[in-house]
Amino acid sequence: MTELTNILFSEVNIVLSILLIILILYWIVTMIGGLDFEPDFDFDIDVDIDADVDSGIEGGNMDFEDISNTEINQEDIVDKRRKPLKWWQIFLIYFNFVGLPFMFTFTFWIFVWWFITAITTALTYTYDHFLGFAIMIIAFFPALIVTKVLTNPFKSFFKNLNKDGDAPIDYLGRKATLLSSISEEKMGNAEVKVNGDSMSIYVKSLTGEPLPYGASILIIKRSADHNYYLVQSYNE
Repeated sequence: MTELTNILFSEVNIVLSILLIILILYWIVTMIGGLDFEPDFDFDIDVDIDADVDSGIEGGNMDFEDISNTEINQEDIVDKRRKPLKWWQIFLIYFNFVGLPFMFTFTFWIFVWWFITAITTALTYTYDHFLGFAIMIIAFFPALIVTKVLTNPFKSFFKNLNKDGDAPIDYLGRKATLLSSISEEKMGNAEVKVNGDSMSIYVKSLTGEPLPYGASILIIKRSADHNYYLVQSYNE
């Protein structure tokens, strides 16, 4: 037991071991405390898209929660009608950090990276040697590939769930309140109340008619990519 502890908390493995422990504690607290599936902080993806492209991130930036839960297909990346994505955006998409909840994929990756590094350094007795650091750095890339393979089957599962792990809510035909003004291709947010809970969704004007902040709207239909809703003015 002492030898195992020395390996896992050696100079080479201690960073990944501590990070993995933090992630395990995060998931335990999440399950016990009923916290959100994703951490609540903003992260601008900064993807510029032409107005005629049918995408949920059209006309503005997405926050971290959106990019963590939005599935972007490979054909969207190479679409000639949109500007090329930056290398790190393609990186996140390719290795399933986009398309699956970010923390889910991130935890998978850290575990695989930690496992490869710990096993390899233990077998080669380099867990307290400078060669162990080289092994850890090299393991970074195989860990990403293994993570992509292991997480691919979960795409179909998460695609049918919302960010809280419940069955998707049917917003069609519901009334909502705009949290930002929208017009033509400009998108915004709207608040929908379902069973006493307030939900925020991305919306776009069905006819292109300008709709001001605070306006009452009716949700008409969902976009083809399921990332936003088309709405119109609603007068009670």
